[in-house]
Amino acid sequence: MLKLRYSTTSPFVRKVTVTAIETGQDGEIERVKTNTLDPELAQDNPLNKVPALVLEDGTRLIDSAVICEYLDQRKGGKLFPTGPARWTALSRMALCDGILDAAILRRYESQRPENLRSAEWDARQKRKVDQGLDALEREVSRLGTNVDIGTLTTAIALDYLDFRFSGEPWREKHPHLAAWHKAFAQRPSLQATTPTD
Repeated sequence: MLKLRYSTTSPFVRKVTVTAIETGQDGEIERVKTNTLDPELAQDNPLNKVPALVLEDGTRLIDSAVICEYLDQRKGGKLFPTGPARWTALSRMALCDGILDAAILRRYESQRPENLRSAEWDARQKRKVDQGLDALEREVSRLGTNVDIGTLTTAIALDYLDFRFSGEPWREKHPHLAAWHKAFAQRPSLQATTPTD
């Protein structure tokens, strides 16, 4: 059985879990809830990050993109397309991973003592999120109902913004993206993995 080190709030872990559900492997993965401060995590990921996946033979995979592609290939390659569609899906995943990276940095900054927080740093990360959302709004007509690693990561990124930054609504400035998200987020894999504290 595969072993996944996870936390309940990580959108990158959620991407792996959604991939497992979409490819029919959810029941083949043992989940080990892990605090990233736990020194034992370094045995599976020397960067002390989740997700980390341990294969049956002891091989360790790190980084959500790597783990998701491994899981997808294990079941025939459903979510990582071939040909030109592959580069679209991977580029969209990279954009949304970048939105998530910036949002998570904002979250960490907000948890620092108030006298150590940098408004400039926060604004810089927020600008990255906003620019990413603007790019998604411009291309939303190409998202459609297609299910691949790019569209799944898009939905996960938007859900994370709702989860951690509910006081900063993104829908008003991105109405077409909001409409797409409302429909796409009904997928069972996304409904089953809604983030919680």
